[in-house]
Amino acid sequence: MKFEIRPTDDVSSIISVLNEDDQKIFNNLRDELADTWVKNQVFRTETEARISVLNDAKHPTNASKYWQAVREQNSMFEAIMASSFQLRRLEVKRKRLSNELDTCTDEFRCEEIQIELDELMYTRANIEKTVKDRIREIDMWSQIKAELDDGTFDSKDVNSHQAESYRLALTTRAQALSPNASESEKINAIGPLNTIERLRSKDGKLLSFSEAKLQLQQKNNQK
Repeated sequence: MKFEIRPTDDVSSIISVLNEDDQKIFNNLRDELADTWVKNQVFRTETEARISVLNDAKHPTNASKYWQAVREQNSMFEAIMASSFQLRRLEVKRKRLSNELDTCTDEFRCEEIQIELDELMYTRANIEKTVKDRIREIDMWSQIKAELDDGTFDSKDVNSHQAESYRLALTTRAQALSPNASESEKINAIGPLNTIERLRSKDGKLLSFSEAKLQLQQKNNQK
């Protein structure tokens, strides 16, 4: 996406509210500020995606990393769709304001319309920048998904991997509990882990509660 307007292309709105000394400072930094606006980080880098989002403690398997990447990519896609509607509404508003300005005869109303147009263009530029980085991120998640989808897990059904992934993640979490951990911290880690261990079958999948109860009864009867 090529930006039609950057906030530093037309700085008359800023200059008009600065004193002479501040205007000089701002003008000297104008090119730098334009560069800063363009390259300022909006969303996560690939490093952040791999280390912060898909860390081994929270997502210990390729399957869990893959399905988190699916969630992240879809979240970005939905945000792009929402932004597209917002941009369309802004364009309608811009046309309406432009038409009103063409026929405006009241001096103060004309100034108000121009301010609204300037603010609208600034808002649009920032939304376009945000959409551009969202596009970059959905492409990044696509590459990460392709890398993780190695055929060792079910990439069609999210539920199929969760018992094992949760077990590993909760085991790590439980092992990391300090002796001074609060009761709520212990319950939040050990409670789900014990439930998984109780419901997990030999093939790693979860039994239903009724199946687990029947299995326990059969073991007790064998004693």
